[in-house]
Amino acid sequence: MKIILAGYNVDTDVLEDLKKSSRERQDVTPETLSASYARISRDPRQIDELRKAAREEVEKSRKSNQSIIFKMGHHSVAEHAVFNFDIIGVSRLAIEEIEHFRLCSFTEKSQRYITLANDFVIPDEIKGTKHEEMFKNIIGMQNELYHKLFGILREYVYKKYSELAKDSKNQNLLEGWAKEDARYITSLATQGQLGFTVNARNLELMLRRFAGSQSSEVRDIGRRLWESVERVAPSIILFYKANDFDQNTYPDLKEAIKKSTAVKNLKPSVLDSQAVSLVDYNKDADDMTLSAIAHTVSGASFNDCMGIIKRMSAEDKKGIIKQSFKRMEFYDSTLREFEYAGLTYEIVLSASCFAQLKRHRLATLTCQEYDPKLGVTIPQSIIDIGMEAEFMEVVKRTEDAYEKIKNDIPLSASYILTNAHRRRVLFGCNARELYHISRLREDNHAQWDIRQVSAEMAEQAKKVMPLTMLLICGKDKYHEKYKEVFDCMPKMVSMS
Repeated sequence: MKIILAGYNVDTDVLEDLKKSSRERQDVTPETLSASYARISRDPRQIDELRKAAREEVEKSRKSNQSIIFKMGHHSVAEHAVFNFDIIGVSRLAIEEIEHFRLCSFTEKSQRYITLANDFVIPDEIKGTKHEEMFKNIIGMQNELYHKLFGILREYVYKKYSELAKDSKNQNLLEGWAKEDARYITSLATQGQLGFTVNARNLELMLRRFAGSQSSEVRDIGRRLWESVERVAPSIILFYKANDFDQNTYPDLKEAIKKSTAVKNLKPSVLDSQAVSLVDYNKDADDMTLSAIAHTVSGASFNDCMGIIKRMSAEDKKGIIKQSFKRMEFYDSTLREFEYAGLTYEIVLSASCFAQLKRHRLATLTCQEYDPKLGVTIPQSIIDIGMEAEFMEVVKRTEDAYEKIKNDIPLSASYILTNAHRRRVLFGCNARELYHISRLREDNHAQWDIRQVSAEMAEQAKKVMPLTMLLICGKDKYHEKYKEVFDCMPKMVSMS
């Protein structure tokens, strides 16, 4: 056996310093890794030899990449090339577009932990129009209230949690609680930043989608990303230009739906203020999970396994599920067989809550535009300090400005909406992913908005698949839940 570290991510400033002190070379590119790995299936040489050959013949490697990706359709070789980007000074709204791509990694500036400045993006569509001054004034008003709320909420939190406040180590925690509620009045135009890691294949998809975006900010992000990699890796990012499919499919579908006579007769249902509704799920989810487990361990066909499970007593079924959990710690994932039990939710949630839900990438998430008609989410702490009326006054003036902008520039109107404004989403996940969401988001350390949503998701899931959801809970409640199910505590593995 031979295992070789073939490469790893290095800061580009380090690479530039190394290049300056080295001979002139063309092989400082991730393309050679893609080219050498692509040859593994047909070349008998060992991989380290293939890599050496690729580095010595960069142009040949590039031609090979283009041929393999374009002519043969083996696009996966581009996944061996990985890029890291610093993305700075983009709007919260644009960050939602960036983080829409699931097979990437993001670490974002948190509005919960960092005191916000007054920086915001004015989209090019609004610059120079009659709406620009109003746009700046409204966001200035939002930011002014943010700082006012933060000051009052900080005093409120320190007083409410006076025992915690006695220990200076809790200062960041307490101030974080004040910040996370104050930020509900800040706009989606607020500037943010993130570290972004992506392989070339997913970057290409992002570039293509961004090139066809109707948002000038998103198009600009795409252009700058392409300019950053164009000379470094031209052979593995080929289909990066806007295409008809990305630009026109959803507009066409919108028109097709609008023309339907069924839509013309539609009476919109009354919406809950913050709704979590389980709209679809596997009707025999517990049996599906159990049959999948039996299929893995028995050697029988799935239909035979399902037949066995159907004939099994309720007590035996529960015993098998419990056995699947018996050795689990709070950091363990459930077995992969739990992925066969699917759930689909419709959720009405705030922009603040959406910012957290969208980070669960092993799920299917589609969403509607932000809609002031869905109301706003007001943190209870803002009501408690008597600032609800002032909060809602700024919300009203925000929505008046939104309507004016929407009449002329509909695609840019959402920039002015706040973190409190809501949208409606469809969220599909399997039971295994819901366990992960619950562990993280129902935990006491999680932000209250997403905690409420995830708790309701788990509660509704437990009603339709009680065995599959036998051990679902936030990680802070894990030991308590485990003891409830097994009448003993789990064995803890020492971290030392």
